[in-house]
Amino acid sequence: MSTAIVWFRRDLRLADHPALHAAAAAHERVVALYVHAPEEEGEGAPGAAGRWWLHHSLTALDASLRARGGQLAVVAGSSLEALRHAVAATGAEAVYFNRIFEPRLVRRDATIRGALEADGIAVHPFNGSLWCEPGEIATKQGDPYKVFTPFWRVLRTYVERREPWPVPSRMAMRAFGSDIPGLASIASLGLLPTRDWAKGFAEWTPGEQGAHEMLELFADDALAHYAESRDLPARHGTSRLSPHLHWGEISPVQVVAFLRARAAKRRDGTDPEPFLRQLGWREFSQYLLYHFPRTIKENFNPGFDAFRWAGPDAHALRRWRQGLTGIPIVDAGMRELWATGWMHNRVRMLVASLLTKNLRQHWKLGERWFRDTLVDADLANNVMGWQWVAGSGADAAPYFRIFNPVSQSEKFDPDGAYIRRWVPELANAPGRLVHAPWEDTAFLQASGYPPPLVDLKTSREAALTAYRNLRHGRGAPASLSNADREGG
Repeated sequence: MSTAIVWFRRDLRLADHPALHAAAAAHERVVALYVHAPEEEGEGAPGAAGRWWLHHSLTALDASLRARGGQLAVVAGSSLEALRHAVAATGAEAVYFNRIFEPRLVRRDATIRGALEADGIAVHPFNGSLWCEPGEIATKQGDPYKVFTPFWRVLRTYVERREPWPVPSRMAMRAFGSDIPGLASIASLGLLPTRDWAKGFAEWTPGEQGAHEMLELFADDALAHYAESRDLPARHGTSRLSPHLHWGEISPVQVVAFLRARAAKRRDGTDPEPFLRQLGWREFSQYLLYHFPRTIKENFNPGFDAFRWAGPDAHALRRWRQGLTGIPIVDAGMRELWATGWMHNRVRMLVASLLTKNLRQHWKLGERWFRDTLVDADLANNVMGWQWVAGSGADAAPYFRIFNPVSQSEKFDPDGAYIRRWVPELANAPGRLVHAPWEDTAFLQASGYPPPLVDLKTSREAALTAYRNLRHGRGAPASLSNADREGG
């Protein structure tokens, strides 16, 4: 009986799973294997919030497999050793998997593929996470794009090129006793926190079914007003699909197909294009990290290397992490993050701007904290997002564009609903004081809310001075060429 191993990674679903689809079509029996090897992932390994999500997502996947007569074989340790043991124990002829495009894992997977093929095992990799593999798009000169808009013009032609694959109808799954060495339970991986700080995560439903429920909710309640509402943190105006996409519980191909089918059925004139463009940014981040792997630890723009960050400030960093900066919209975001493992994207920009510009703390400090506390912590999105705000990244917000958190919260949270929810000290703040409580000393003292960690005006001027010094020094950031702006 012909047997194949499907190596599950960040593709924890059964539908639109190219590797599973191909394996089920070519073999009589399929072995579903997950190898827990965070040390192989480096900076891309899940943080504490991600591990919580992973536990529940693996549990959901295992339940789906068991409903089809199989189960998820879980092994902790070396991926290559686990695959070799599984091949030997099951008599598998081939290994199928969907690619991860993080540089470290690209190298790891190439090594594993070479070793297995040397063993006489066929290896079949697929793209199951992106509309287009990063190596397929280039400028007319053959270089990687560095600017989003021309990249998106090309990527947009790939968005609807294929339909999603259904769950294979002919899929004989294999259940296990103890025949695969090193078999472990999901619980034994120790992914859940020992101290129950994740109570607020209960609003999430990790897994394939939860992903589709979230997509349906977004399509019904928010898609029609997405362009106007996605910047309003008090509303559910965004898709909240980011963790489901990161863990591969749903694919961008499935998202597009669902929205297209819904539009055809309802004929309500809803335009999904603004949302698709945001998914394009996700793909652009993956693309940049693939082509410029040094940006995990270095500035995308090397001209920014000479920028003079302020010295490490443990006190400021601690107050920022705890949501005690005294800047209401920032503190609301940081508390939402701690409570739910997620933060609204507009607020992510504001908390990052305060840290990197007003406090002039290095973007790596914020990136590391997000990596540990976000359930959707994706290495590419996280690194590129922080560099974008800091001013050192591709298509970056200029360093001199410093978000004013007060005017931003007045614009995007005008009645303070978001702030009042996450900063209860300000629940009864009248009028503008919910955005700037320091303007009334008596109210501030009575509220128990801390005074601002930093003066916004003074710190803005200090940041601009540091930027001007950089521009006039030897390490001035190089501006983009016209060729870059026009995509070559």
